[in-house]
Amino acid sequence: MTDYIKQIKKDFSTSTSCKISTYSGNSFWGVNNLVIMKIPTIPKMNCNFVKNHKIVSAGKKILIADDEPDILEIISYNLQLHGYDVVTAKDGDQAIQKAKQVQPDLIILDIMMPKKNGIEVCKILRGQPEFNDTIIVFLTALNDELSHVKGLEYGADDFISKPISPKIMVSKVSSFFRRINKPENNNTIELGDIKIVPDEYMVYYKDQPINLAKKEFELLNYLASKPGRVFLRNEILNRIWGSEVIVGDRTIDVHIRKIRQKLGIDCITTVKGVGYKFEL
Repeated sequence: MTDYIKQIKKDFSTSTSCKISTYSGNSFWGVNNLVIMKIPTIPKMNCNFVKNHKIVSAGKKILIADDEPDILEIISYNLQLHGYDVVTAKDGDQAIQKAKQVQPDLIILDIMMPKKNGIEVCKILRGQPEFNDTIIVFLTALNDELSHVKGLEYGADDFISKPISPKIMVSKVSSFFRRINKPENNNTIELGDIKIVPDEYMVYYKDQPINLAKKEFELLNYLASKPGRVFLRNEILNRIWGSEVIVGDRTIDVHIRKIRQKLGIDCITTVKGVGYKFEL
């Protein structure tokens, strides 16, 4: 077996760092994200053998809570393969406990869990200041609109539907982290061809200045601060117009229509019955 492993390493001359992870008494070797062989358990180690595929450690902590061991194992393995630090929980109470201990950057919650379901866990965590900026995503087989609306109302950022392939799961996790990657020590937001400069109250699209009214700018800047997250109508009204100001039901819709017209692109999506989100 050792000679065979040496031959694999020799065959793949273009290399990068990859971890061998052990699950259920077995260790797995992979090339281009595919498991190519299972070998007897050996200590975790670093190896250089992957050709034309660079796996970069993201340095991000992820908590996954699900009562199905197979799902935890599969998702954990694939995320760890890509350099994420993964912690798991098997029920709602354990998820809350580990979230407080680990302070993860991303929390993936199954909705149907024992002790406390995912929505209850999300509500509890969102009530604590240290989780204000944590990405919380539901992993669920429930596709009914009521569950989605309720989850979003309690602070979920997104949903992932079961079943999901490991490759798509990794891509989705990467996209979640891209949403919150902003330039440090700078309030400027750059997303695709859009650049928002709060200090100037100015928006640029493909380097061309776009003049927005004050409330239009504030609305766009607020939604773009967390791309992909659904902001509730009441959240937006309170943040942009204030709780003491009485505005019409169509106020947000009118401002969003004007933003779309001036930018010439549809970067704000209406989530029916819930709110709005910025996405390109």
